[in-house]
Amino acid sequence: MPPPRTRLLDLLKTQSTIFSHSYNPDALRTGSKVLRQRLRGPSMAAYYPRRVVTFRGLMDLYPGLESWDDEEEDRLEHLDRLNARGKGAPKKRRTKEGELIVFAVGECY
Repeated sequence: MPPPRTRLLDLLKTQSTIFSHSYNPDALRTGSKVLRQRLRGPSMAAYYPRRVVTFRGLMDLYPGLESWDDEEEDRLEHLDRLNARGKGAPKKRRTKEGELIVFAVGECY
């Protein structure tokens, strides 16, 4: 004759406290396996070389410097062409007072 379920659950609870395991009698998915793993962010960040100098960084350091960014100019020209055809991003909605309307996530009107 097998022991009653309550007695087995008490045994599991005692085992979990002794061996520092999580008590999960219903075998629910808790994500503890993923949380125990080592973090990947620092090793992935160390894999790629650091960007030493960027055009944006130079322009921020020397605001009076006369120069141009070819990639930025190309991007702006592309947006102008899209807007001329009516394919660009829509204008942001404003109230009568001139303020921007900010919607919460999931809200749409």
